[in-house]
Amino acid sequence: MTPESPGSAPTLEQVAKAAGVSRSTVSRVINDSPKVTPEALAAVKKAIDELGYVPNRAARILASRRTQSIALVIPENTARFFADPYFATVVQGIAMYLSDTDYTLSLVIAAEKDGEKTRRYLQAGNVDGALILSHHSDDRSYTELARSIPVVFGGRPMSQEGSRAYYIDVDNVEAARNVTRKLIEKGRRRIATIAGPADMSAGLDRLEGWTQALDAAGIPTDLVEHGDFSPAGGEAAMRRLLARDESIDGVFAASSLMAQGALNVLRSHGKAVPHDLGLVTFDNDYAAQSSSPPLTTVEQPTVEQGRRMVDVLLHLIDGGTVSQITMMPTRIIERGSE
Repeated sequence: MTPESPGSAPTLEQVAKAAGVSRSTVSRVINDSPKVTPEALAAVKKAIDELGYVPNRAARILASRRTQSIALVIPENTARFFADPYFATVVQGIAMYLSDTDYTLSLVIAAEKDGEKTRRYLQAGNVDGALILSHHSDDRSYTELARSIPVVFGGRPMSQEGSRAYYIDVDNVEAARNVTRKLIEKGRRRIATIAGPADMSAGLDRLEGWTQALDAAGIPTDLVEHGDFSPAGGEAAMRRLLARDESIDGVFAASSLMAQGALNVLRSHGKAVPHDLGLVTFDNDYAAQSSSPPLTTVEQPTVEQGRRMVDVLLHLIDGGTVSQITMMPTRIIERGSE
């Protein structure tokens, strides 16, 4: 079977003629309509294969009002995005899921000064939905995007409007509480924390978990310094903590990169982990695994989180019903650094 006009691309009409069905039936097959008999479906697919027909994507977009594209928005600067392994693993999960679909992914690294430009882009019909990752307390504008397009967050939104948002998260409070208890179980009693940013839910929730663990053990919760989830932020926070109290014998760092920075400072002060001081952290990535010593940490399923974010978003795009909140499990990887 060959196209009626050799050398030219086969048309929808030629597929319909070869399959012995109407043009509208071919269109329904291409657009995955359920209103097609199994016999017609098989005939059309056979004709498409034999003719080498490629659907006109632009026409399909116009007909369905779909772009077949979604955006991943990272409201951070470019340096932070490329330096933090957390983003790489979440993006890996997103890409793995999308590889089995017709959707393409647009990555938008939206620095604060570009926020309005990003929102205009998302609302202009360029994408069918958006994934928002690593958002801050000023995320109201992103939660309001849901009035225009489907939106799913990686992590609990901070703004009041976020109470109606769809998001995928882990129980940061519980995880931080449980890993801090590892320090307490080792007899540590002067336990500090290098907390995450105070304008991010992960930063606040992990601080709350640390506080709950110490309160339950009757240990003071006065040794708190904040970082920005970077090695430099961890270094600066650790210096401030040691300046306040050289007798610190335990630290919970709210990210592995901050723990890495803290280790550098501890070495320069002649303090060995875990001999002089216990150190536990969050994220079982390269920083936690390759540090000296390797660190006891909270492992969160970041690849699966990325996959789940896309799954929820595509259900929303298709008008399906999904849970507003999806909580992913965590586990503690013990390496004796506490």
